[in-house]
Amino acid sequence: MTDDFYAAETAGDGTWSDEGEWDLADFVDGDEEGADVAVPTLAVVGRPNVGKSTLVNRIIGRREAVVEDIPGVTRDRVSYEANWAGRRFLVQDTGGWEPDAKGLQQSVARQAELAMRTADAILLVVDARVGATTTDEAVARTLRRSKTPVILVANKVDDARTESEVASLWSLGLGEPQSVSATHGRGTGDLLDLVLEALPETPREGIPGGGPRRVALVGKPNVGKSSLINKLSGDERSVVHDVAGTTVDPVDSLVELGGKTWRFVDTAGLRKKVSHASGAEFYASLRTKSAIEAAEVAILLIDASQVISEQDLRVLSMVADAGRALVLAFNKWDLVDEDRRLQLEKEIDRDLIRVPWAQRVNISAHTGRAVQKLVPALETALESWDKRIPTGRLNSWLKEVVAATPPPMRGGRLPRIMFATQATTRPPTFVLFTTGFLEAGYRRFIERRLREEFGFDGSPVRVNVRIREKRERPGKRR
Repeated sequence: MTDDFYAAETAGDGTWSDEGEWDLADFVDGDEEGADVAVPTLAVVGRPNVGKSTLVNRIIGRREAVVEDIPGVTRDRVSYEANWAGRRFLVQDTGGWEPDAKGLQQSVARQAELAMRTADAILLVVDARVGATTTDEAVARTLRRSKTPVILVANKVDDARTESEVASLWSLGLGEPQSVSATHGRGTGDLLDLVLEALPETPREGIPGGGPRRVALVGKPNVGKSSLINKLSGDERSVVHDVAGTTVDPVDSLVELGGKTWRFVDTAGLRKKVSHASGAEFYASLRTKSAIEAAEVAILLIDASQVISEQDLRVLSMVADAGRALVLAFNKWDLVDEDRRLQLEKEIDRDLIRVPWAQRVNISAHTGRAVQKLVPALETALESWDKRIPTGRLNSWLKEVVAATPPPMRGGRLPRIMFATQATTRPPTFVLFTTGFLEAGYRRFIERRLREEFGFDGSPVRVNVRIREKRERPGKRR
């Protein structure tokens, strides 16, 4: 590799200026999403199976909230962005509220009560076909004492016959019931007009702006994701129970850590392959995948007291394939003895070979052990994910690397690397412009040397190759 290494230089328009031309815009990502802006929150509450999640999907205009024909699918407070008549607001779906709930349902009820206390407006959803039940009356008594605006929604009003039964809901003392059919969309436009009248322009408690970094908490069921988010936030943001799979929807939480605001998303644990899942579990899997793709960095929780499982590796593949920064958090470290630590190191070397670059932290969400170490790990991973190497420095370094270790010959010819550039960040993606194919092993060698020279701890690095195609010179005769 001699002076012809620099024979190809980038032109001002970002294309390669030798015989072959490539437009780097083909490899560069678009702009990131804008910063978060504080918007008011609408809480949707009611007893189980009255159609709250279906109504939430109708309001936001897409199928985000998990819906199934059995009661109790929604358990946490889950927030979604909505827009009506040019105004943005958050819609908070909640689990079914029951006054005398026990066990898991009691935790679900507490989440609904917290949503009612913190929202800027509330929709109380009642099944018009059933009428006001004792549970509806108990919720109504609670809401009548609240200073928050409340709109009573009579759902499942699919025809004129059901419409005549709505008048009985005046007895709840919350004003005129609004007739809707969440399934068919009947009456939802008029309802949203009322919602905009009830919502203030700004939330009662402003949400810190500035675009919090987005963190997805992922892992198999019952690994401690909800316990960790509660420990980090110092609040009961997510329902925690010893029943595996308590979380179904991704749950957003703004958390203050290390002097910064972070947006954490507690996701559902993946039990099966998405192709084998059904019902709520199928949609929960899709939501988890979407949460990973919407995040900037993922914390993969692994139960350190148990053998690394196929489920752990499947979630790891989802994060790696999405190109997100990664922190491996080995939870339940308080349950790990010396023998298990030695065995775990062997499992990490064998099973996590795909992500040797990931940051590792040993924690206990239950006791709070070392959870504060997650912040520097997240910051390091995101710094690497955002890192850009100047083109001049990159090519000077690459010239030395290739001179010391040339690529293997292919078809009797030695491929030359003419030029290199970092096409994009998030994750760092490098493009090598060459005269021939580079073996996968040599690309991995380049990636390894990139990490040794420039860092990239906690972030994936992608190395792409663009081969110059030979073009017939003008005037050349056959």
